[in-house]
Order: sequence, then structure tokens, then C-alpha cells
Amino acid sequence: MRTATPETRPRADDVLLVPLPPGRSWTYVLSPLGPIGLAATQRGVCEVRFGAGPRWAAEAYPGEAMTHVFPHAFPGGKALVAYLNGLDADLSAVPVDPGGTSFQRAVWAAARAIPRGKTRTYAEIAAAIGRPGAARAVGQALGANPVPLLVPCHRVLATGGGLGGFSGGIGLKVRLLVLEGVMVGTGTPEAAPAA
Repeated sequence: MRTATPETRPRADDVLLVPLPPGRSWTYVLSPLGPIGLAATQRGVCEVRFGAGPRWAAEAYPGEAMTHVFPHAFPGGKALVAYLNGLDADLSAVPVDPGGTSFQRAVWAAARAIPRGKTRTYAEIAAAIGRPGAARAVGQALGANPVPLLVPCHRVLATGGGLGGFSGGIGLKVRLLVLEGVMVGTGTPEAAPAA
């Protein structure tokens, strides 16, 4: 994995370069992991869609007037592009507006607190939000996460180290974990040793 230098690492003030217009805005990013569509409100990113085509927003939000914003002017766009290219970019400062129920928002907040290169289990997330025994419901909430990468649900695994599910598919979950230095194979994934 390449590491950004202090001069190239996306900073918190790179997260939102211009205020977004009213309504939803969208962009489309080509990345080493495939095309990704992004939508945002003025409060933050509201959707991250893997495998999106160039016209994904018109298809996902038919009849809604949306403003196209170039990726580097999109909320967190510079940091997200850097992350997708293997650089050590911090996505935790990117504002999000995922909607959801109070339970889902609690799960997503707990997942968002997992540091890069670390993993938690569904049961650990359930315990962290004060709902021990709700691991299955945590999995369902993560499955409904509209902003993967920004709410890093790929960092949540099944008890015993199984991969569990992921909206972008298990192959993409493995690629994201490896991108972050997590060794994935038989047994429990663990952070790769420092080089």
C-alpha cells in the first residue's frame, strides 16, 4: 500500500471544497475497484453505489433535478479518490447524510468508528451500541448502509473471522480489507504487520 506524504495526504479541509447547491448533487468516479457513483445533499454524502454507470444518477433518482459536481469538488471527493488508489486517506471526516432509523444510525456510527486496518464483529458492534444479542439486526442494518466506504461496513466480520456479507460483494470486501492492510485468508483476518 502506498502512503501519502504530508504534502499529498488529503486533509480535513479538503473534504468540502465548495458548498453544494440545494437538492441532491452527484458524481461518478472511475477507480481501481471499478466505477463508483456518489450522491450528496447539502448535509453530506447520501449514497455510494458500486458498479455505477455514467448515467447512474438519472436512473437511481428519476425525475429529480440533480446537479453534477466533479469528483474533486464533491464532499470528500479528493480523500475518496486517494483512498481508492491505495493512499492513506482519512474518510472519517467526510460528512454523511445516510438517513435510516435510529437503530441503523447507531450501527453506522459504531462502524464508522472502526479505524482503518482494524475489524470488528457484528456481535462487537451490537455490544458497542448497547444491544448485545442483536448481531443479526446489526448485519441487516449494515446491509442497508447506503454509504459504504464512508461507513466502512467492510470492516465488520462474522464471529470467528468469517467475512459475512457486503453490498458490493464478498470479492470487493476482501479487496477493501487488503487495501487497508488486513490479511484475509483462513481463520480470523488480522492487521498486516508493519513493514
